[in-house]
Amino acid sequence: MANAVRPFGLFRNLNAKIAAIPMVLTVIVVFVGCTLWTVIYSFTDSRLLPSSNFVGLAQYQRLWSTDRWNVSIGNLATYGVLSLIFSFVVGFILAVLMDQKIRFENTFRTIFLYPFALSFIVTGLVWQWILDPALGLPKLAQDMGFTWFNFALLGNQKTVLYALVIAGLWQGTGLVMVLMLAGLRGIDGEIWKASRVDGIPAWRTYIFVVIPMMRGVFVTTLVIVASGIVRVYDLVVAMTSGGPGFASEMPAKYVYDFMFQRSNLGQALAASTVMLVTVFIFVVPWALYEFRQKRR
Repeated sequence: MANAVRPFGLFRNLNAKIAAIPMVLTVIVVFVGCTLWTVIYSFTDSRLLPSSNFVGLAQYQRLWSTDRWNVSIGNLATYGVLSLIFSFVVGFILAVLMDQKIRFENTFRTIFLYPFALSFIVTGLVWQWILDPALGLPKLAQDMGFTWFNFALLGNQKTVLYALVIAGLWQGTGLVMVLMLAGLRGIDGEIWKASRVDGIPAWRTYIFVVIPMMRGVFVTTLVIVASGIVRVYDLVVAMTSGGPGFASEMPAKYVYDFMFQRSNLGQALAASTVMLVTVFIFVVPWALYEFRQKRR
């Protein structure tokens, strides 16, 4: 019996390719199209409605000369660094503890991951109540006789950002824990047996053997967490509305305010473009890393 002729490469898996056409068109029109629209009109003087009057880099010059934007960038950097460090450290430690085959593992895993199922609006409102000096944890501590306890983070310009970090960690650390736990479960058990035979302490095995083997997990987690940090908006609106003053302002809130409240479309799109470039800084290296890993 003659061998069947294999179809030309373009026509292989034709049914799957036809089924993917609507999604491909959606990505091209919605993502690529809207991205190009955002970048192009960020070079115009658009106000309430889009305008074709190009002004070059004027919107970007105004953006970087605005104190509110510069404060928001500083806040994002501080929030991002603290969130990344603590979420990775706490998430990895929790994953290590969960990997010890403890009892009721599924229950604990659900408890730690549950906050991630909540929206940032709910998280912000809950922590706003918890940190409220007149209603929440500070009031409870003082009613119990701890008059020295002063945990009024939200009303202080120097500490309000740390309140956002606490709320963000409460919601997002569970996801980091689950990703790290999946990476730990993928480590060959023979490595642990060999380390025990050689008398290597567990902490050295984690640092010098396990963590390097989990590089792919760390990179993927970094991209997911960092992309969410750049886009943080709901949490700020629910907890502080950017205040007191602009002490907790974030770039995403700056974009929303200028687009819908100040009717300054060009300025909002310029800020959006800067945020888009920031996300690409994390996503592009990750995509290149994944592509090289698959080729190997």
